[in-house]
Amino acid sequence: MAQAMDRPPISLLSTDGKPHPLQDTLVAVTLVLGAVAFVTAFFHNLHLLSSWTGLIGIVTGAYGQFVSATTRERFALIIGLGASGIGFYLGMAHGGLFGGWVG
Repeated sequence: MAQAMDRPPISLLSTDGKPHPLQDTLVAVTLVLGAVAFVTAFFHNLHLLSSWTGLIGIVTGAYGQFVSATTRERFALIIGLGASGIGFYLGMAHGGLFGGWVG
């Protein structure tokens, strides 16, 4: 006789059935910062925004990779890290973190 299996609820970021609020927050923050950095990197006059959001996105994504628990979290963090990196580097190429304001 087959026994009924108790399956954990399916979550977008958690594949082990346990809640990961810190990791989920880091994933969301990294993805948002990466998207902002990536989009604003294509505008020369927004280099301050793209470089700072890219830098913060890289830091949060790196810490998220350090504490991540599932493959889905790591996958989303890599996407956010890539976008943050592109935004950061293009922002640096267009004027950098301080925009030439430093004497």
